[in-house]
Amino acid sequence: MIAKIGNGKSTAGLIRYLFDTKKAKDHADPHLVASWDGFAPDPGRADDFDATKKRLVADLDLRVKQARRLGRAPERHVWHCSIRAAPGDRHLTDAEWADIARRVVAATGIAPEGDPDGCRWVAVRHADDHIHIAATKVRGDLRTARHWNDYLKADKELAAIEKEYGLKHVVRGDRTAAKRPTRAEAEKARRTGKTQTSRERLRTTVRQLVSLATSPEEFLHLLDGVEGVLVDVQHFPSGDVRGYKVAVEGDTNAAGEPIWFSGAKLAPDLSFPKIRERLTAIDAPPAAEPGSRRRPNPWHQATAAAEHILHHLDHGDDEAAQAHIAALGEAIDVLPLLAPSHLRPHLQQAAVAFERATRSRIRAQQDQARALRGAVRALRTAPVISDGSGLAMFLDIAVLIVIATARWHQARRHDQQVAAAHQTLAHLQTAYRQAAAGPLAALAQRQPPARAMERHAQRILVILPDHAQQVLDDPAWPALAAVLTEAENAGHDPEQLLQRAARHRTLDDARSTARTLTWRVQRLAARQAPSARARAAQARTSVAARAAQHGQTPSSPSQPGLAAPARHR
Repeated sequence: MIAKIGNGKSTAGLIRYLFDTKKAKDHADPHLVASWDGFAPDPGRADDFDATKKRLVADLDLRVKQARRLGRAPERHVWHCSIRAAPGDRHLTDAEWADIARRVVAATGIAPEGDPDGCRWVAVRHADDHIHIAATKVRGDLRTARHWNDYLKADKELAAIEKEYGLKHVVRGDRTAAKRPTRAEAEKARRTGKTQTSRERLRTTVRQLVSLATSPEEFLHLLDGVEGVLVDVQHFPSGDVRGYKVAVEGDTNAAGEPIWFSGAKLAPDLSFPKIRERLTAIDAPPAAEPGSRRRPNPWHQATAAAEHILHHLDHGDDEAAQAHIAALGEAIDVLPLLAPSHLRPHLQQAAVAFERATRSRIRAQQDQARALRGAVRALRTAPVISDGSGLAMFLDIAVLIVIATARWHQARRHDQQVAAAHQTLAHLQTAYRQAAAGPLAALAQRQPPARAMERHAQRILVILPDHAQQVLDDPAWPALAAVLTEAENAGHDPEQLLQRAARHRTLDDARSTARTLTWRVQRLAARQAPSARARAAQARTSVAARAAQHGQTPSSPSQPGLAAPARHR
């Protein structure tokens, strides 16, 4: 069930609308189902409709007129709450709707249960699936009703009603969602042939620029350079930036003035103070490893940084986890700017959907995601590698993190965020399949000889017994074998790489374990290969760990296909 609450000045105007059967097509049989005392006059069931309607308005306004004589009546004295059942719910009886109305006015403070001085109200039903509650906000003691946070209180009561009545559970928000375009904005976009309203276009633009910028100053500089967007930056008397507002060039009001949107009107996290907080919590991208001449691969760095989100979601505090989810949102925001054109539509839809999952009532501890934000900014100078493997690698881990994000929100009953994460997942998975097809096919063509395949298969059986058969039956198995062979030829220990790649519990979430392992092994193998002495030490550690696990002595490895470690003097 969904409630909508508003306030007005005219009791007569609201009652006239609720009982109108000419202009409103869904007002088939308007009638009262409940009232403050159970005896309110019902115009819908009276012989003299007009006279009864006037009596009802007079009864509702009685205390308002009394308070007005004393100068104590609020100007907007009308309280209006509509309650609608979800599509597919059974039709409730008048008695059931009456019970719901009484519970809502009690919960919101309009007419608390057992309070003889509660406000006067009526519940009108004129359709099968909803009712309207009309009340005047002056109590019997001529004080104004205390109905603060009435929407949240009504929503909480309706959630309980859904459960008790066996109705559909409606996804609920927490007032952290971005404001939707108004009906007028949507109609204007439709008339002008645009697929987005100005508000939606500007929100997307600003979010993408935040994901690119490395400082608040750079954000404003990038924003000022966007074609077709007007920017107005406000300053304090000291000269410091106070805020900003943006408008789409050519989008004007009746007076010909630009229609401006402040950052906060675009989304709660796009106000300038919130942007400044995020952009001052960024680390420089990771530098090259000491002694290595290789230039760090930004896609690999971003993927490695993103993998840490999983730890924060499982073991970190809520504030740090929320910050990492927001940082992941920045990474998803930037992907449409970097990806090939055929992937952009799904990536853009993923970014729009995930935007809702990046905010909740939990305040993000932004400095906890410094490294990830730095790695994301490094992507802006990185082309999507010629074979597309970097983007596919990042999308693979992003899919797993979005799955974990949905679980994290669900555990905290963030309903809208869970729904947003699920929508994001569908678009990301489609983009990933398209992005990964080419790189995986190219790797499969480099499938190693049969003896090498057998050695790798034995390693899979030993290191990943729970996933081994799934990996070996996967169409991506030849690609995994190819990256293992190439890593071995570059001086890496394939067994060590597999063990490191398999440490993440997210293999349980992967649709294709072989593909996920392929990207992880490829990323790990891109690092400088260890020296012979380091490989020997790693091998001794690995054999000792397996021996301890199986109750064997370290000097007698028993695993098939594994040679004893070489000894160096």
